Amino acid sequence: MAQAFLEVTVNPTFTAALLCWIVGGAALGSVSGLIPGLHANNFALLLAGVAPSVPGPTLFVGCAMLSAGVVHTFLNAVPAMALGVPDAEMAVTALPGHQLVLDGRGFEAIRLSAVGSLLAVLVAIPLAIPVTVAVTAVYPQLRANLSILLAVIVIALVLSESTWRRRFAGLLSFSLAATLGWATLDLSPDAPLEAGGMLAPLFAGLFGAPVLIDAVRGGVPPQREAVLRMSRPLILMTAVAGALAGAVVGYLPGISAAIAAVAVLVVLPGGATARSYIVATSGVDTANTIFALFALVAIGQPRSGVMVAFQRVDAPLELPILLSGVVLAGVIGFALVIVVGDAYLELVGRLEYWRISAAVLSLLVCLAFVFAGPVGVLTFGVATVVGLVPVRLQARRVHLMGVLIGPLALAGL
Repeated sequence: MAQAFLEVTVNPTFTAALLCWIVGGAALGSVSGLIPGLHANNFALLLAGVAPSVPGPTLFVGCAMLSAGVVHTFLNAVPAMALGVPDAEMAVTALPGHQLVLDGRGFEAIRLSAVGSLLAVLVAIPLAIPVTVAVTAVYPQLRANLSILLAVIVIALVLSESTWRRRFAGLLSFSLAATLGWATLDLSPDAPLEAGGMLAPLFAGLFGAPVLIDAVRGGVPPQREAVLRMSRPLILMTAVAGALAGAVVGYLPGISAAIAAVAVLVVLPGGATARSYIVATSGVDTANTIFALFALVAIGQPRSGVMVAFQRVDAPLELPILLSGVVLAGVIGFALVIVVGDAYLELVGRLEYWRISAAVLSLLVCLAFVFAGPVGVLTFGVATVVGLVPVRLQARRVHLMGVLIGPLALAGL
């Protein structure tokens, strides 16, 4: 392993080739991250389908896929905030981030997401080994009591609403989303792409379509300065908490980055503000890629779509090289999300928003069909109706995470 690391540092040809593959993967992750509603796992499984036929050393192919996965977790924040259309991992940050955009603070929101993701990379790598040991030790107890843990999170979120009317609305939203998830998540409908699944139509309907529908007559105002209105200690604390929560996602099957971010926000000092949502969710999402790699090494099980794709190409687990690629991908993602994110916001601000809403709604319907067939389109429609419930009843949309939390809690009973 040390020898492999030495080879990267002294062999110019090897290093140049590796850098090209990492940059190529970053480019793919940038494109996928900017597509509204495209879930990282759908993208990863598409990669898995074509990666075995890609000519090149499997180590390089594996590094490219890891790079794509990391950069995707940076760039997927842009459509989530600019348009309010997230993938499943950015669901809980879509509305707070989009609200900052509507308040003219979009540049700040973009930078908070970039900082949260980059800090997660820098924190996760040195903590990966001790956290792996700790999580492996408590894994049986955590898995055995998962339903209780999730129930506590749900109760805390409902009670955090300011009035009893909104608490009822939150509970109703959670129940409807949980029922929808229970009825659809295990479906395997015929679809044009084998890398399909129900997550794309579910999250596009629950979190994306309602924002687009309500925004048809609106628009994105001019964005002001990018100064961060969140203290540095709180940013660091939130990002570290997000990175540690990403470890749980990397090891515990069924727990998504969005669920882990919800748990983090329940215990953060200062409460679940819009800015803390952005930093925590970005941190969880990015750190998950790193900890999922260590989970593959430690227990031999892929815990994310990217790791499934990585395993399918039979790439060697050369950790020093792979982690070097992850760090480089993180730096690339940090730069891209600021440059591309600012340009994305300015472009959206110049266009007629009803045209954007109509175009993106059409894209979401197409994605629902591509990944889940006619059943996906029907699910998208039902999810859109459910997604309007908390908006109309003035509750927070985080309760819609019941689409994953509810079925997972029931499975643990």
